Amino acid sequence: MDQLHNQSFQQIIASYTGKLLRDHFGKGPESVVVSIGSTFITIHLRNFLTPAEKILLDQQQEELVFETRDKLMISVIPGILQYLQDVNGVITDECYCDWDLAQKTGMITIISRGPIHHAPFVSSDYCGRSDIEAELNRICSQVQKAPSSTLSYEMNPRTLLVIRSGVLLPMEREIIRLGQGDVLKRVKRKLEKEYIIGSDVLQSLLQNRISDCFIDWNYSLDKSIVVITLSPHR
Repeated sequence: MDQLHNQSFQQIIASYTGKLLRDHFGKGPESVVVSIGSTFITIHLRNFLTPAEKILLDQQQEELVFETRDKLMISVIPGILQYLQDVNGVITDECYCDWDLAQKTGMITIISRGPIHHAPFVSSDYCGRSDIEAELNRICSQVQKAPSSTLSYEMNPRTLLVIRSGVLLPMEREIIRLGQGDVLKRVKRKLEKEYIIGSDVLQSLLQNRISDCFIDWNYSLDKSIVVITLSPHR
């Protein structure tokens, strides 16, 4: 693996993503941290909140901020995906994003169709994997159905990516068909985040405090991702 090439690729993704968000939102994130491995790219945004969004949050208009961001990201995401294809041949149909407005953070997760050129291999065989996946599946079953499959990957020592398939109930499919998929997503996301962050079992298995949790769904694929970031070791 060409480490210098990979670092350079991370840097240009971070730079381009920051510029694209600044162009669309009027203010970009203070920092953009990119991790790349196998077929995965995670883009962690820090200190990302516009003055207008802060005013809306002060007025208890959190849902309006989420709705506005969702609409703006419809334009941002294709730009990022096209850029990845242009600079490194990355082809993907899967992109997920989520926000933690209280901490002014966000996460964009991209899954490519094939291995990313020059990306290091990311193994799912990390310490405690089976127990961590079991606890996440238990939590998932409290909010929705238990996944038919769960795979997790340690993107770096502080970032865990979890990919779950087969999580939708028949009732949820009908809610989505009736056009209420966004409402369903907000409710499930809020509940599952509370369970994950509040799990003493998970904190113990990860051997560190969870600093952020991001969750998103692709309804057409019946697929969901969870990205957990950990606090730095003291």
